[in-house]
Amino acid sequence: MVGLVIRKHIGTLITLVGLMLAMVALAGCDLETGTTAESLGPTATATAAVVATETAVPAPEDTATTAPPTATDLPTNTPEPVPTNTPEPLPTDTQVPPTETPQQSAPTATAVATAVTEPSTIKPTPTVSADDGATPEASPTEAAAAPAGEEKPGQMVNGKWYDAYVPAATKKKQYYHYTCEFDAAWVVLKSNGIDATLEDQINIVGLDTSIEPYYEETKDGIFIYGGDILHSYSGDYKENFLARSTGVSMRRVFEHYGLRVTPVHTQDDLQAALRRGELVWIKTTADFKPGKDSTWVMPDGTTYQTVLGNDHAAVVMGYSERGALIRDVLGPTSTNWERPYEYEVPWPKFLAAWGQQQNDGLAVGR
Repeated sequence: MVGLVIRKHIGTLITLVGLMLAMVALAGCDLETGTTAESLGPTATATAAVVATETAVPAPEDTATTAPPTATDLPTNTPEPVPTNTPEPLPTDTQVPPTETPQQSAPTATAVATAVTEPSTIKPTPTVSADDGATPEASPTEAAAAPAGEEKPGQMVNGKWYDAYVPAATKKKQYYHYTCEFDAAWVVLKSNGIDATLEDQINIVGLDTSIEPYYEETKDGIFIYGGDILHSYSGDYKENFLARSTGVSMRRVFEHYGLRVTPVHTQDDLQAALRRGELVWIKTTADFKPGKDSTWVMPDGTTYQTVLGNDHAAVVMGYSERGALIRDVLGPTSTNWERPYEYEVPWPKFLAAWGQQQNDGLAVGR
């Protein structure tokens, strides 16, 4: 009897263990859609109830599966691109050394850059003899005149480049040996279409005959005693080598004929006047050679710095880096048979001679 009871309990235990294993297997699997506890049948339901009451089986953890991260979700440790240290290109030397050509001048501190133009239409400038009133003929240089009053570009003249060039009339010789101020004025007037004789100019400027100029050499220098050259012409212009005047008095001639006159005392002012198309009347020395520094003493004691024996007047008609272009009425003489009516003077030589005459100059235009 006892054996029968033991076998009965063992059978019951085997059945319970089987049910418990079945429940565990079901709990760990996914049931098809629509499967419920009721669909498993009453036996399974009852068995489940018994197992639930007798043995508490822990519910499986909700271990929701998570999709493995994709490549795009993973943090990237790719470093930022390392900037290349390619050096900046070294600057190239764009400074082209200037070529020495007569066609164009290098710009100076004040010099204005000018555009190169084709040579102007050739027009002869008049050449008139003071003595015989000859028919005008071509001057040594030939270039078209440009209206005054505004800056003009440079140009080529007779194969040479000038930053400014103003055609000037040519007078074959002076009225007299010591009338250079009036002869230079004649060039400026004639170039502006005005005819004026020596007598016309003298009547405008006037002659100071209060004292015939003479000079003395002393330990303190050379002194020339004469008339008021700031307001008139002083001396015998036919015989006295000391006879002369200044720009202060000569400007009245140009103003008398309605021309615009501007005093010029520096290289910059002179060049600017030429670029405007204005001729420049100047006091200088003959052939631009050094003169003997002298002091002119006027009747009232006023003094004026000048030179002794080579006092002269001329006209500046152009310039370039080479120097100033001069119209000189003096022409060939016994002191220089080869002196032309037009020539260039290097800047150092020009400025030295002009400086000995107190940089006396007049820019004249319309």
